[in-house]
Amino acid sequence: MSQPMAALPLWNWIVEPLQYPFLVQAIWVSAFVGLVCAVLSCYITLKGWSLMGDAISHAVVPGVVVAYALNIPFAIGAFTFGFGATVAIGYIKSRTRLKEDAVIGIVFTGFFAFGLVLATKIPSNIDLFHILFGNVLGISQQDIIQTLLAGITTLVVILVRRKDLLLFCFDPNHAKAIGLRTQVMYYTLLSVLALTIVAALQTAGIILVISMLVTPGSIGYLLSDRFDRMLIISVVSSVFSCVMGTYFSYHFDISTGGSIVVLLTLLFILAMILAPKYGILAQEARKRSAKAFDDEPDQQVVIDQS
Repeated sequence: MSQPMAALPLWNWIVEPLQYPFLVQAIWVSAFVGLVCAVLSCYITLKGWSLMGDAISHAVVPGVVVAYALNIPFAIGAFTFGFGATVAIGYIKSRTRLKEDAVIGIVFTGFFAFGLVLATKIPSNIDLFHILFGNVLGISQQDIIQTLLAGITTLVVILVRRKDLLLFCFDPNHAKAIGLRTQVMYYTLLSVLALTIVAALQTAGIILVISMLVTPGSIGYLLSDRFDRMLIISVVSSVFSCVMGTYFSYHFDISTGGSIVVLLTLLFILAMILAPKYGILAQEARKRSAKAFDDEPDQQVVIDQS
C-alpha cells in the first residue's frame, strides 16, 4: 500500500538530515545540552538568577581564549574564569555598598572586555563568532567529550542535592533556619551554572546560552505551579527546540543556535498568551468575569406577607 503523497515530503524532511553523520551528531548533542540547560533553568528561574547566568556566560570569554592559547581543554579555562567571576561578584558585594545587579554588570562586562582584548593580542585560531554564537555543526570529538563531562556532572550534582537546592532557591531563609548550609548551596548552584554554560558553549555560544538557561524554566513556570511538572515542561520545550532548531538550520541554511533560541522564544510567547492560569488571555478573562460580577445590580428580595 503506497503512502499518502502529503506524508512523503514530511518524511523526507525528517529523514534527509539523518543521512549526514555531522548532523546526527549535532542533533543529539544539542538535545543533550537542551536537557541540561532546562533542568538548571528551573532552579535559576525560582532563584531569580537570570542576570547571574548572563554574567557567567560573558565571563568565560577570557578563559576560552587562554585555554586555546595554552592548548588545554577550553572547558577548564571557561569554568575557571566563570567561577572566578562569581567569587569576584560575591567579594565585591560583601565589601561595598553596591547592589548585586550593579556588581554583576561591572564584573561581567569587565571579564568580557578582557576576553576580547586577549583574543586580539594572543595568536590563536579562535573564531570569536563561534565563541559568541556557537558552532554545533562543526563540533569536534574532544569538544563533545568536554560537553558530555560538564553536562553529566551538572545533572549528577543536581540529582544528588535536588531537594536542598530546591529549598535554597524557593526559600533560603527557611533553608538556613533548619540548618542547611546556604553558603555551600550558593556556590554549588554557581558551580553547576558555570558547568552548564561550558557545556552549552559549542551549541548556542556565549550570547544565546542565556536564553537556553532562562526561557525553558520560564515556560514551565507559566504553565504549572508544581515543580515536577515545571521541570518536565521545561525539558520537553528545550529538547524540542534544540532538535527542531537543528533541523531548521539545515533546511533553511540559518544559524543553529539562533534557530534554537527563536523556537524557544516562540514557545514562551505561546505560553505567555495561552497558559490556562497565568496566561494573558486567562488573566483578561478573569478580569472580565470579575467586572461583570461587580456590575450586576443588587437583587431585591421580596417577601410575600399575604
